[in-house]
Amino acid sequence: MSANLPEVFDAWRMVAARRGVEGRLPLSALTRLRGSLLDGDGEVTFSIEFGQDALKVPYAELRIDAELPLECQRSLERFALPVHIEQRLGLIRSESEEAALPPGYEPLLMPEDGMLRPAELVEDELILAVPVVPIMPGSDVVEREWPVEEGGSAEPERPNPFAALAALKKDPKK
Repeated sequence: MSANLPEVFDAWRMVAARRGVEGRLPLSALTRLRGSLLDGDGEVTFSIEFGQDALKVPYAELRIDAELPLECQRSLERFALPVHIEQRLGLIRSESEEAALPPGYEPLLMPEDGMLRPAELVEDELILAVPVVPIMPGSDVVEREWPVEEGGSAEPERPNPFAALAALKKDPKK
């Protein structure tokens, strides 16, 4: 984390003072995200601005920029996925306050002590930004349909297991 950025701070005080923080984190320090990345090379830059809107809703405005090293599931090559996140988080004390948030706000349930860890907040947002199946832009598309060989059907013909019964039904003397 940046040298001047505290590891934890009081979010409610930051809202009251309308303050903000900026920082940088190495991707290798984000242990929960690390399992989704190909390697830990690179860093993430972020800023968090605190305040209250016209409705007196406390919020944290989050901006994150990073390039996440992922493995393309088509080509199995490394590529850097550019991530730019701008998110307004409504700070709530209980889940019942979530319904009162204005449109465009994502809820952030605050701990009772109001202490916020910026590295965890940034890591949470980056985890959500990782695609389920990473695919490098410009990689070759795998064809969905396989060509059928000339002169043959898609499946070989199999003998009907009830053909013998049909023959017995037609000729009852057997």
